[in-house]
Amino acid sequence: MKTEIIISGFGGQGVLSMGKILAYAGLFEGKEVTWMPAYGPEQRGGTANVTVIISDERISAPILSEYDIAVVLNQPSLDKFENRVKPGGTLIYDPHGIINPPQRTDIRICPIAAMEAAAEMSNVKTFNMIVLGGLLKACPVVSMEHVVDALYKTLPQRHHDLIPLNEEALKCGAKIISITS
Repeated sequence: MKTEIIISGFGGQGVLSMGKILAYAGLFEGKEVTWMPAYGPEQRGGTANVTVIISDERISAPILSEYDIAVVLNQPSLDKFENRVKPGGTLIYDPHGIINPPQRTDIRICPIAAMEAAAEMSNVKTFNMIVLGGLLKACPVVSMEHVVDALYKTLPQRHHDLIPLNEEALKCGAKIISITS
């Protein structure tokens, strides 16, 4: 099985980190993986996206024009990627900052109020892990256990004390995502 994912939002929202964590989790599961970030020179506050492919077989090309899953965290990303989700695919979005919500009826649309939940946790830096937890609930492409392993791999040693908070955020995201059929 092969899953093609795009995660897109503003720089500073943890978009690239989410992709990297997904990619490492896929590697820990013995899968073939690509991680391809794209961002402008303005990085923080500019747009950023990352394409992640997780597959049981070799991946022929990391460049995609359509995706099985799109995670969009701002209006420009929604505008750009909504029509690039394959029919039957999944679009996950945080309504915070979205003026025109997704309209397609041939895909599964899953809102997740991650910004609101991060504010309730009193730590906006948990935003991306809340979104990632929601993604894993809606589309379990990798296990939560391997995502935690990936946190240890991707976070610098000096931040390993934050892993329990990140685990809490992952669980929160799994609880709050609204999954449509």
